[in-house]
Amino acid sequence: MRTARWKALGGALLRVLAVWAVSSLTLLALAAVLPDFRLQAAGGDSLTRTALTAALGAGAFGLLSALVWPLLVRALLLVPALVLGLLVFFLNGSLLLVALDVMTAGRGRSTPETAVIVAAVMSAASSATSTFLAVRNDEAYRRRLVRLAGRRGRRARAGRGPATPGTVFLQIDGVGHDVLQAATRGEQPLMPTVARWIESSHRLTPWHTDWSSQTGASQLALLHGSNEDLPAFRWYEKETGGLVVSNRPSSAAELQRRAVARTGDEGLLAHDGASRGNLFSGGADQVALVMSVAARRGRRNRSRAGYFAYFSDPANATRTAVSFVADVLREVGQALRSRCRRERPRVKRGGLYPVIRAFATVVERDVVVAAVVGDMLAGRTAVYADLVAYDEVAHHSGPVHRDTHQVLRRLDRCIALIAEAARHAPRPYRVVLLSDHGQSPGATFRDRYGLTLGDLVRAGCGLPVRGKAGRTPSGAEAREAARAALGRPEGPSDGDRRGAQPIVLASGNLGLVSFPDVPGRITREEVDRRYPALLDTLAGHPGIGFVLVRSAAHGPVVLGPDGGEHHLDGGRVIGADPLAPFGPGAAAAVRRTDRFPHVADLMINSVCEPATGAVHAFEEQIGSHGGLGGPQSRPFLLWPAELSPPVADGTPLTGAEQVHQVLRRWLREAHGPHLPVGAGTQRPHREPGSEPGPEPADRFTG
Repeated sequence: MRTARWKALGGALLRVLAVWAVSSLTLLALAAVLPDFRLQAAGGDSLTRTALTAALGAGAFGLLSALVWPLLVRALLLVPALVLGLLVFFLNGSLLLVALDVMTAGRGRSTPETAVIVAAVMSAASSATSTFLAVRNDEAYRRRLVRLAGRRGRRARAGRGPATPGTVFLQIDGVGHDVLQAATRGEQPLMPTVARWIESSHRLTPWHTDWSSQTGASQLALLHGSNEDLPAFRWYEKETGGLVVSNRPSSAAELQRRAVARTGDEGLLAHDGASRGNLFSGGADQVALVMSVAARRGRRNRSRAGYFAYFSDPANATRTAVSFVADVLREVGQALRSRCRRERPRVKRGGLYPVIRAFATVVERDVVVAAVVGDMLAGRTAVYADLVAYDEVAHHSGPVHRDTHQVLRRLDRCIALIAEAARHAPRPYRVVLLSDHGQSPGATFRDRYGLTLGDLVRAGCGLPVRGKAGRTPSGAEAREAARAALGRPEGPSDGDRRGAQPIVLASGNLGLVSFPDVPGRITREEVDRRYPALLDTLAGHPGIGFVLVRSAAHGPVVLGPDGGEHHLDGGRVIGADPLAPFGPGAAAAVRRTDRFPHVADLMINSVCEPATGAVHAFEEQIGSHGGLGGPQSRPFLLWPAELSPPVADGTPLTGAEQVHQVLRRWLREAHGPHLPVGAGTQRPHREPGSEPGPEPADRFTG
């Protein structure tokens, strides 16, 4: 506590010194350009003496303004506003004349009319400096929002808000269970607010994703109860000849439509809910920065309304703009430091990436947090918000890098701010923290083996391979979010991709291969007939963990190194089980994905190092998620202790659909049986034997 007090005092002192310095330089500049204003004796002074005179004059003016001005304002409260506005200039000029006369030993001289101009310019310069420094100060921002919360809260309480508690679901995108535990341990944890919650008011547990461990699959199920037929972050659909990419507005809208049609339920937030910064709306009427509605055009595009509402406040715009520039410079410096230290693994972080990162870590964060605070002050029943800052930085810096530690600290301050605002809300609030997936470290497939997955597939098919391996674009979520925020069209059109050559796509360390000229799903036998070396090339590569293909004779078959096979329908294993390194739950996860109508012809998962949980992403990411292996499949759920445990018998949570049922139950516990419940609240069907084993750590490795 004492250290924090001294740190705050030091920060305040530095801000005072900065304002003083700017005011002194302003005085020197004005003395150089205004003929009736000087800071030197009649015979002239040295530069040092002139600078000292400017510093003394600026200091005296600032001190008099701080001490005398509040008393003058109080004395002039009865003066009409227009008259007071005119008096401000003359009073400031008078204060400047007094300051010059008292502190500069006769060197400062000015006519009264020039003193008015000098005082006005100095006040503007010092005010701008103070604003610049204040908007970079989290404590000042917190106090401002809390004051706003107090005013709105009093008005809402006067309207007699509901007695039942509201619920805020705050998704910390990409933070795995192990990362959160490490960030909340020790004498000085990275996330002190969350650490206090774990020690006192909240309970922490991991849960396990499906095979597709990425935001699209997890959040669609969390908000809408189903991620059926969502095999990866992006995939090819043969009937249309186009790609579905989870974070594109048109794709997100279609995926949400399919989920609602499948469950018959609008979503988790359909009853007085708000969705902020998500891919999907969850059925909420209040949405901002939601990708599934960003495709709407015209005046009624509510997805971008959150930006307009936030930036209409000049203080918000100033704070976020300054923070945005600072984060761009921070990323440039961090990338340079990484190169100078020759850190490995490493990916390129130039081009537009510093801007994309700052958008995710600053703009989206600030807008989402402000929207959540507003929802709480409005007394909404349920709020679900996604903070993507950590996920974006971890893709390019690594899940446990010092760069991500800084992001975790800032996210903790956001959580503290939301918790503080809850105290002023018209109803009590329960805050549930959760993540949609984790991240697994590791060098990219291209960096480790010198070729991309597309190159490997082409080589196995006997097709020409480029002499120099190209790069697979990153699927990081923030790029499409920035496009939607600016009202820009989606990425390059995928068009109709029907043709003879295979289509190779990547979703973290999960690869998908489709043969567009083959109707339906190609069989293992047909692949062997067309491309005799392909399956052996893929399964035998040291960077490939396993390959899923459907056999006409045996059904779904998982192929691995050294001729290992796992026949999923009958459980028959030939040689070494390719799924064994990925935990006993891997077979159930792969079997479930195999029955999706849009599963790719070949599904490829990279190898995973058992000791470190490292994988090799098929995209340009050194922190990745999308497949099996390592911490990516192990996100967390942190809930208030007064809520019922996620599962009664202690078995681990498996799949985002099951977590959706838990979130539904917690809403019913808060609001009773009167909360509308849709058809999507039924427990999703899973095949026999797909339930996890008795120990959470046994579900997936890492």
